[in-house]
Amino acid sequence: MDKADIPHLSATELSELIRKREVSPMDVVEAYLERIDLLNDKLNAYITVCHGEALEAARQAEQAIALGNYLGPMHGVPVTVKDQAHTKGIRTTFGSPIFADFVPDEDATVISKLKASGAILLGKSNMTEFGTTGFSHQFDTPRNPWDLERYTGGSSSGSGAATAGFLCATSLGEDTGGSTMGPISRTVADCALTIQTIAGHDPKDPFTWQCPVPDYLRALDGDIRGLKVGIITDLLYSERVDREVRDAVVQAKSVLGELEAEVEDVSIPLAVHAQTISSALRVEAPVTYGELLRNRLQEIGHDNRISYLVGSVLPAQAYYKAQKLRVMLRQQVLAALERFDVLVLPTSASVAPKVEPDPVIDSKEKAFRNSASLTPIFSLASTPALSINCGFNSQGLPIGLQIGGRIFDEETVLKVAYAYEQSTPWHNRKPPL
Repeated sequence: MDKADIPHLSATELSELIRKREVSPMDVVEAYLERIDLLNDKLNAYITVCHGEALEAARQAEQAIALGNYLGPMHGVPVTVKDQAHTKGIRTTFGSPIFADFVPDEDATVISKLKASGAILLGKSNMTEFGTTGFSHQFDTPRNPWDLERYTGGSSSGSGAATAGFLCATSLGEDTGGSTMGPISRTVADCALTIQTIAGHDPKDPFTWQCPVPDYLRALDGDIRGLKVGIITDLLYSERVDREVRDAVVQAKSVLGELEAEVEDVSIPLAVHAQTISSALRVEAPVTYGELLRNRLQEIGHDNRISYLVGSVLPAQAYYKAQKLRVMLRQQVLAALERFDVLVLPTSASVAPKVEPDPVIDSKEKAFRNSASLTPIFSLASTPALSINCGFNSQGLPIGLQIGGRIFDEETVLKVAYAYEQSTPWHNRKPPL
C-alpha cells in the first residue's frame, strides 16, 4: 500500500491491517505526520504536534505486536485529542495563550485509557478558548476541510478539522457547553471503536457510574426493524432551521422508514429553548477562572470576557429558574424516550458559517453567535447523542443529523446511525483538499 493512502483508511480498516501486520505502526504514524506537515498550516487543526513522542510510541507498538503482545483494536492507531485533556509531559493550553507553557504532570483518564489500549497520540488539537465559546480562537482559527473559508464549529474545532481532513484516524472532542460528547470520527464504526476504548467508570470522577461497558461494535448489524424513532418537530420545523437542512433531515426520516423503523413525529416543547437554558447555566467558568478574571482579565478573549463577567453577576433567581427549566426539559426528553428508542433532529439549524473576525459583543444578537447549534438538548437531558452526515447543501457543505437515545443506551444510538450510514452514500465523500 502506498503510504500516502494510509490516512484515508477508516480507523477500523487501519486497525485490522495493523492486527494482520499488513501495515506497520511506524508506516502509519509517518504517513499521518507527513500529512499533518503538509496540511496543518491550512487547517490549523493542531496546537501541538507530538512528532518525537508519536514515532517512539509507534516503534514500541511495532515491536510489541511483532512479539505477539497485541493489545487490541486500537493498538497502533493514531489519534488526536482536544487540548483540554491533561497529557503528562505534553503542554496543554486549553486554547489559551495564558497556558501556552503549562505542562501537566499526569494524564487525564481518557489519555490513560488510550495509552493502555496502545493508541498513539499524534498531538493536541486546537479549540476555542477554554472550550466555552463556539467560535472565538486565541490560536489560529481551525478551517473547515469542506470549505477553508468556513468554521469547523466549536469548541472541539481542531479535532473536527483533523478528523475531516484525514490528519488523524479518530479523535476526541469534549462537551463544555452542549456540543460534542466524546469521539469525533469519520464513520460510525470508528466512533464505536473509540468510545469502547474510553468508556467506563472513572475513579477520579464522582459523576461516573460503575456499570458494564457493552460491545458497541457488535451492535452495528444494520438491522433497525421495529425500532421506534421520534422526530422532534419543534426544532425540525422551527423558523431557525434552513430549508436545505430541513429537507435533508426529512429525507433521512424517509430512509429510516425504508429500513423498517417505526418513525413518528413527537413534540418536546422546551426543546426550542435548550440553547437559552444552557447559556443561563454557564456560571461555572467564572468560578473556575475567577483568578484570571480578577488578575488577567484583558488576556481573556473578548467573547469569554463578556460571558464570564455576565456569569459572575448572574442573579441567583435567574440561575435557579434555568435549573428548574433544565429539569423540566429533561423530563420531557425522558418521557419521549419512554415512547421511542431514539429521537432525531438536525444537529445544527444551518451549515458551517464563514470565518469572520470576532465581533464586539454589544447587542443581544451578537451574543448569540452559536444560536444555530441544536445540540444542547441532549447535554441538558444527560442522555447520549450522535451526529452523522445526512447530505450536503447546494454549496457542497455537510448537513448533520442528530440522534439521541436513552441513558446508558449508546448501543441503540450507534445502531441506528450505522444502519442509516450504510444505506446512504454520504460517508464516502471526501473534502476537496
